[in-house]
Amino acid sequence: MSAKPIVAATDGSEDSLRAVDWAAREAVLRGAPLRIVAAAALLPRMIGGHAMSDFDTVADNIRTHRDQALAAGTERAAKAAPGLLVDADRLDGSPAHAVTEAGSGALMLVVGSRGVGAFAAMILGSVSRYAATHAACPVVVVREETGAAHRQIGVGVGDLEHSRALLDYAFEEAVLRNASVVALHSWHTPQFDISRAGQAPAGPAADVFQTEIARELEGFLDGWRDKFPGVPVSQDLVHGHPGRALAGLSARADLVVLGRHPAHHGPGTVIHAVLNHAHGPVVTVPTVSG
Repeated sequence: MSAKPIVAATDGSEDSLRAVDWAAREAVLRGAPLRIVAAAALLPRMIGGHAMSDFDTVADNIRTHRDQALAAGTERAAKAAPGLLVDADRLDGSPAHAVTEAGSGALMLVVGSRGVGAFAAMILGSVSRYAATHAACPVVVVREETGAAHRQIGVGVGDLEHSRALLDYAFEEAVLRNASVVALHSWHTPQFDISRAGQAPAGPAADVFQTEIARELEGFLDGWRDKFPGVPVSQDLVHGHPGRALAGLSARADLVVLGRHPAHHGPGTVIHAVLNHAHGPVVTVPTVSG
């Protein structure tokens, strides 16, 4: 049994409770305890211009909602995984920072992609995206999970040297799930742009370029074939935006694995594109340079 917990954040919405379901099943799979957390905080614009009595009432309501969310999350986990060791913790401060910090020392942090209603959707969406790019541990964002097992782990491979940690993670997940691995690399160069007619790049130069990419990726994956001989692995080369390709891959994978390092923290990255359009759980894994 792992001493490190899986941490799941909830705000009481069905989307976050679905993430709790996923986290509970993962805890059973890994022999790990589950820690459910919920945050309560006022946005700055909710504080200014209100009488203290109004502020106190709103603050009490938000704390009550947080406690109700924790109770609902605990009940949901008990149904998803009877007998699982579950702790529930209240968090204070900025929800994004508090939830992200709650993942410190965890096996993984699991969050939903959105809440219920405009206000909750804004809060949970901002929390999940912040955690996915800043947490010290792997972060799983659960979207539209169907429960069907595809027996496939997808992994986005960009810069090869930055892909070692996430390939380790993807293959370890495949072993846990008795699944295969598909490594997807999306390439795009101005001289090989797709035409206005939507045709893929063609011609001798494009063919040579793609063949070289395939050969390099094939050789790079040999190290993981040797280390994980029981895991079937394939590669998929796609010309175009990696976010679109990886979101498509998520429809036929149990989990899509993405790497992240400091350069990924800005808006408009591949991670944000995938999180916006994924059809299933996506995990971002911290990587290091070199």
